[in-house]
Amino acid sequence: MLLTRLEPFAELQELESRFSNLILNTNPGEFHPAVNTHEGKFAYHIDIDLPGVKKEDIHISMDGKLLIIKGKRETKDEVKEDDYYSMESHFGAFQRSFSLPDDIDIENIHAQDHEGVLDIVIPKIHVNDEIKEIKVA
Repeated sequence: MLLTRLEPFAELQELESRFSNLILNTNPGEFHPAVNTHEGKFAYHIDIDLPGVKKEDIHISMDGKLLIIKGKRETKDEVKEDDYYSMESHFGAFQRSFSLPDDIDIENIHAQDHEGVLDIVIPKIHVNDEIKEIKVA
């Protein structure tokens, strides 16, 4: 029988340590866009929410079977009124990588920006898995 030492505050200390690292290591210049992925019959799809990101600031590349998406967001919201002035700047860089399976058609990957959502379509290589009868002549 294996005995383990009871440490009632170990989980609390772990949680505190993780929270401190999160607060201390958060870079104000980082941007973490939401990502949705799904697999269709003929393609894989990646949708990334990129509000305020210009399509000129989005860079997509392939490194072997690794899809790399990089970009940056720089926006300024400025309000000028008679007795009021406000300016807020939002900025940040992001990078996401996706390891892709072997059944993809690298030559026909395409991406489109549609109202702040980047839609990447990664076609599958069509493999004919139908059984074909061959008559003997």
